[in-house]
Amino acid sequence: MATPPQTQRTAGLRDQLDRDLLALLQANARTSTADLARQLGTARTTVLARLARLEREGVIAGYTLRLGQDVLDQGLQAFVGITVQPKSGRDVVRQLERMPEVRQLCAVSGEFDYVVLLRAETALRMNTLLDEMGNFDGVVKTTTSVALEWKIDRT
Repeated sequence: MATPPQTQRTAGLRDQLDRDLLALLQANARTSTADLARQLGTARTTVLARLARLEREGVIAGYTLRLGQDVLDQGLQAFVGITVQPKSGRDVVRQLERMPEVRQLCAVSGEFDYVVLLRAETALRMNTLLDEMGNFDGVVKTTTSVALEWKIDRT
């Protein structure tokens, strides 16, 4: 006999209140529970219980700070699409792991095999990093787009 859907769903977002709570925290993780409750139109104890559950279930993995645009503007960030030869992915990932300027690496579907978010202090350093990536064994092609301005950033 199949388990009823409500017992299968033990983790994750349960309703619009969860989604609204997360959106508020993404905008400002330092918002007090009293302010969150007021903005959500619910009791502070409800917010506390929701936060505890979302943390326990791993929906909220932690709280962090986000650097201001002025700090980020001191360097360059770029998205780099990487196409690799068949069966070369692991080796390319290992090489990318050794580069501290790699901020994020995602395996993707579509034109590329991976997309890298790369950060460098200068254009010269960015160029050097891109040359290094392009010369990794197994890399067929890289395509780079330099980020000019973050319009929405919920990381």
